[in-house]
Amino acid sequence: MQKLIAAILKDCKILFRDKAGLAVMFAMPILLVVVISSIQNSSFKLVNENKVPMFLVNNDGQAVSLQFIEGLKQIGMFEIFQNDTVVNRADVSKVMYEKDAMVAVVIPKGFSENISAKASKITSEALQALGMASEESETKVSTIKQVPALEMVYNPVMEESFRLSVIGALQSTQQFTENKQVLQALYKQLSNKKLPDSLEQKILASKSQIEQFPVAKDGSRAIPNTSQHNVPAWTIFAMFFIVVTLSTNIVKEKVSGSFIRLKTLPTNYAILLLAKQITFVLVTMLQALVIFSIGYYVFPHIGLPALNFPTNKTGLVLVTFFCGWSAVSYGLLVGVFSKTMEQAIGFGAVSVVILAAIGGVIVPAFAMPETLKLLMKISPLHWCIESYYVFFLQNGSVKNMIMSIFPLLLFIIAMQIVSWTKLKKENFV
Repeated sequence: MQKLIAAILKDCKILFRDKAGLAVMFAMPILLVVVISSIQNSSFKLVNENKVPMFLVNNDGQAVSLQFIEGLKQIGMFEIFQNDTVVNRADVSKVMYEKDAMVAVVIPKGFSENISAKASKITSEALQALGMASEESETKVSTIKQVPALEMVYNPVMEESFRLSVIGALQSTQQFTENKQVLQALYKQLSNKKLPDSLEQKILASKSQIEQFPVAKDGSRAIPNTSQHNVPAWTIFAMFFIVVTLSTNIVKEKVSGSFIRLKTLPTNYAILLLAKQITFVLVTMLQALVIFSIGYYVFPHIGLPALNFPTNKTGLVLVTFFCGWSAVSYGLLVGVFSKTMEQAIGFGAVSVVILAAIGGVIVPAFAMPETLKLLMKISPLHWCIESYYVFFLQNGSVKNMIMSIFPLLLFIIAMQIVSWTKLKKENFV
């Protein structure tokens, strides 16, 4: 035990002398988690809180088009600014760039007339089906013109999913406006009176409420924020980037002849290698503590949502330990098989980025194609982040994380067996 403690202290001294390595292990992930969280939080706010700038041109100017514009305002999704003097699409594009608008909508001339005509057609068809239509209404059915389409001009940087949401909002507003006209026309045909505003509001405003809540293992309904996703994800990325420091440390000992000198010491090299692993596992735990603390204490002061810690702190510590041990085991493998420091740095860094990309750290799992979702299962970073999600997003228990931890245990065992077999083959242990 005394030899193990001495070896751990030795590795700690070497580690703290490596200023560049410390920067990679701590400064880089802190910068990443702050920058990525800021970007994603801004994107979420654009979709969920901020209104989308919309430039609107009303070439119709009649009552129905004004009702359509009022409907768009009531959605609460758009910040509408209007200019009815713009006549062509080139001018629309120019104003969009000047106003920094994401989307523009042009209401064509005759929009109100055609919506009203369509409402009359539907009313006449409904009355005919009931056997209540007059000859005049039957004649109207055959003289309806097609409703001209709205024009939507959008910024090319707008994502397709967001563009489809805007189209859906426009279509639902237009449908609502048409339904309102149909209701008014039908009531007038039946009673020869104008539809009372109070009755119209009751009919059109009756909506079923939809209660929303995220899935949680313990039945709670806490809504996760961007920090719940980003802080654990980039903590895992930081842990696995320790591969570069650990592998170069091992390679340095091999190429400098330290391995040979260490074998002359009155102790087994296995103890020294175990001490190295313990040291770096402790470093990964410290990384998690630092990054989580920044998420909890610093994020609220820089305009980002605070990281909400799960209630199960024991499970969180266990997940962090297994994630750190996975990273250290992978670093051990890279260091044992690398013959030069360049190999260790190059392969270690690139492989971690690839594993992070296919593991759902850099690109969310739901956004991946089906072929990559199969590869995702082989990435240890995927199982690490899934284990964290059990606590941060689902507020689960230790029992719930077993399915995610088990693949990590298999990965750790495989890395350790292969590494120690290689060392034994080369007579290092």
